[in-house]
Amino acid sequence: MRKVIFSINMSLDGCVSHDLFSPDDELMDHYTSQMREVETLVYGRKIYQIMVPFWPDMARAGAAPNRALGNFATAFAAVKHFIVFSRTLEKSDRPDTTIVHGDPAMEIGRLKTESGGDLHISGVDVPSQLMRHGLVDEFRIVVAPIVAGAGPRLMEGLALPEGQRLNLFESKTFRSGCAYLRYKKR
Repeated sequence: MRKVIFSINMSLDGCVSHDLFSPDDELMDHYTSQMREVETLVYGRKIYQIMVPFWPDMARAGAAPNRALGNFATAFAAVKHFIVFSRTLEKSDRPDTTIVHGDPAMEIGRLKTESGGDLHISGVDVPSQLMRHGLVDEFRIVVAPIVAGAGPRLMEGLALPEGQRLNLFESKTFRSGCAYLRYKKR
């Protein structure tokens, strides 16, 4: 059975935004290592349109400003399959992208039972829907030493039928002060 792995960056006060901070080379190397494990990325339309074509174009053009960003772009471009949940997106220019207009929980529940690599998700809306149905097996969170004060918050308004206990499986502190926390369902 495939696992659903949720990854995100957030501030100390729970804000999640791509412009919270600029990762240094050490953190980018961490992200690259994780991206090299990915066979399938699951996104909502907004995050998909931020990440694609930005990273694949950077890799294709060889236009990364440094080694760490170039390595991440290459790893991202090598992802075999994307699943994008959207009510409005009809097609993608990227090959091996499946656009799903239906219920994320139903689709991911079905995909979990199929053979293949784990499903890696990011963003806020789609992961929150999957969490409500207990479909997320692992949480990988990088906490930045920033108090953002405003912005979209991780799991804001998430109503769970019951609390979910997790086990800390791995942690790491980076020189930048960012902390990586990896939790698995009990």
